[in-house]
Amino acid sequence: MAEFLTDVETLRERARREIEKGPVTDAYGADLERVLQVLNEALATEIVCTLRYRRHYYTASGLYSEPVAAEFLEHAAEEQQHADKVAQRIVQLGGEPDFNPDTLTRRAHAGYDASADLIEMIKEDLIAERVAIASYTEIAKWLGDGDPTTRRVFEDLLAKEEEHADDLRGLLERMPRHRKD
Repeated sequence: MAEFLTDVETLRERARREIEKGPVTDAYGADLERVLQVLNEALATEIVCTLRYRRHYYTASGLYSEPVAAEFLEHAAEEQQHADKVAQRIVQLGGEPDFNPDTLTRRAHAGYDASADLIEMIKEDLIAERVAIASYTEIAKWLGDGDPTTRRVFEDLLAKEEEHADDLRGLLERMPRHRKD
């Protein structure tokens, strides 16, 4: 078996010399600036999703709106948690999270929606979840072993987005105007 670990003295000297880099060491194998850009796009996506779900929660109305609105509120809270995780990772990597409201929708992968119809709200949220799933899958693959910590962040987000999509599909299937009986 080949030696793989740099000698301890070299590791210690490098750690002291580059202390300002925080957790980013020579072992970091990704393009840091591009990773920070992608993370800020994901941050914008999560914020836009939080806002869309909140809007849908407050404006959902009709006979079937109560359980659907409750799901919207739960998803809004989880999307905010995603935004927080992404912002924390940006800071860990020495970047600055971009919360600029003037550019959020341009940077976000998923869109904002102001539908008034309950079924359209569910559909638009499901579309946004599918966009996030596709984006985060590509990002996790792109990161590979270059930044395993950020890859795990995206894998965790991906699992939750898949759960959201499944929840929304179930809601949509239970809606009377949508069923194909």
